[in-house]
Amino acid sequence: MSNIVAIVGRPNVGKSTLFNRLTGSRHAIVDEVSGVTRDRHYGVCDWNGKEFSVIDTGGYVIGSDDVFEAEIRKQVELAINEATIIIFVVDVVDGIHDYDQIVAQLLRKSKKKVFVVVNKVDNSERYNMISEFYSLGLGELYAISSASGAGTGDLLDEVVKHLNPDIILDKEEERLPKFAIIGRPNVGKSSLLNALIGEDRNIVTSIAGTTRDTIHKRYQSFGHDFVLVDTAGVRKKGKVHEDLEFYSVMRSIRAIESSDVCLLMIDAQEGFESQDVNIFHLAERNHKGIVILVNKWDLIEKDNQSTKVFEQQIREKIAPSKDVPIVFISAITKQRILKALETAVEVHQNRIQKIATRKLNDIMLPILENNPPPSFKGKFIKVKFITQLPTHAPTFAFYCNLPQYIKEPYKRFVENKMRENFNFNGVPILIFFRQK
Repeated sequence: MSNIVAIVGRPNVGKSTLFNRLTGSRHAIVDEVSGVTRDRHYGVCDWNGKEFSVIDTGGYVIGSDDVFEAEIRKQVELAINEATIIIFVVDVVDGIHDYDQIVAQLLRKSKKKVFVVVNKVDNSERYNMISEFYSLGLGELYAISSASGAGTGDLLDEVVKHLNPDIILDKEEERLPKFAIIGRPNVGKSSLLNALIGEDRNIVTSIAGTTRDTIHKRYQSFGHDFVLVDTAGVRKKGKVHEDLEFYSVMRSIRAIESSDVCLLMIDAQEGFESQDVNIFHLAERNHKGIVILVNKWDLIEKDNQSTKVFEQQIREKIAPSKDVPIVFISAITKQRILKALETAVEVHQNRIQKIATRKLNDIMLPILENNPPPSFKGKFIKVKFITQLPTHAPTFAFYCNLPQYIKEPYKRFVENKMRENFNFNGVPILIFFRQK
C-alpha cells in the first residue's frame, strides 16, 4: 500500500497554495476567484526523507447547477475514498461555512486519518479565532499560513507519523524486483497478467474500470523471478460510478510507488493519449524504470512502416525523454509478451547498476574538458570529479568550482553523453553539480 495525501475543502480556502507549498512547485493555479481548480494536480512531497503523493482537489460544492462543480464533488469523494490521509483545509477569515460542515460529515464517515488545517493564520489575532473549528468534531487543529509557510513544518511532522509503510507479506518477495502494469482503463492490463501467469487471476471484461484493488503476484518462469504489481477485483455494476480517468491515475500512483519498473500499457487502437502522457510523467517523476507496451497490435492494419510511424508518434509526445524502450504486443495472442518481460528485466538491471568511479571519470572527464560549460561573466567552470551516489535511482554528482552557473541546457548535454556511454535505456537518471 502506498501513501496518498488528499487536500480537500470548499472553494477558495487555499488548497492549491498549500499543494504548491508541500510539493515545492507551482503546478496548481492560484487565484482569488473560487473554483479555479477543476482538474486534479498530483505531486510528491519529501519531508525529512519520507515521501508521499499529494493530490490537490477542486473545492467541494453541493447543490450547484454548474456541471464542473458536479464533477469536482465526485472527484473529492473519490479522493477521500482512495487517500491514506486527508488534509481538510478551512479558512480562519471566513469562519465555519455550511460547505465545511458538509465536508466534515463526509470525513467523519470515511474513518480516515484527518488533519483539520486552519489556513490564513497570519497573526496572533487570527490564531485566537481558530477554536471555533473544534465544533467540526474532527479533533486536533493545525494553524498554518500556506502563503508564507508558517506552521506547515509542524503539520508535516504529524502527517509523516501516520504514513503506512508499503506492505508485502512475503519477506522473500520484499527483496525481489517489482514490475507494475499501469495504464488507462481497458487497455488490457489484466489480460497481460493472466497471459503471463497462465491463469485467469483477474476478471477481464470490455467494461472500462473492471479492475480495482492492487495485488502482488510472484512470477517464476523462464529463469525470471520478480513480483508483478497489478490492480484486480470487481465491484458490483451498481456501485461503479467513479470518474474512471481519475480512478486510473489514483491506482497508477499506488502501483508506481510500490514498483521498480513500470510497464505502461497503451491501446494501439486509441494511440498514445494525454492520460498516457500523464501516467508516463508520474513514473518518470518517481524515478522508476519505464517500458511502454503497445497492446492490441494484432488488431491494427499494418504496412512495413506502421511500427516506425507509431513509435515516432509516441517519442514526440514523451519528449525530451527519448531513451525509453517500446514493445508492440498482444496480450490475447501472447505476441511478444516474453519480449516485454525481458525488456523490463533489462531496464531493472540498468536501474540498479553501479558504475565504478574510475570508469566514470576516465570516460566523462575528457568529454567535459573538450565541451566545458559556457563561461559566466568571464568565469570559467571546470568539472573536476564525478561519482555515483548510493541512491535507488541512478544519481550522479559532478563536482566543479562554480556549480551555481551551470544552466539546464548543459545538464541535458551531460545526460545525453552519459546515455551515449552507459546503458540507461528506460531509466531516468539524476545529475547534480556540486561545489568541489
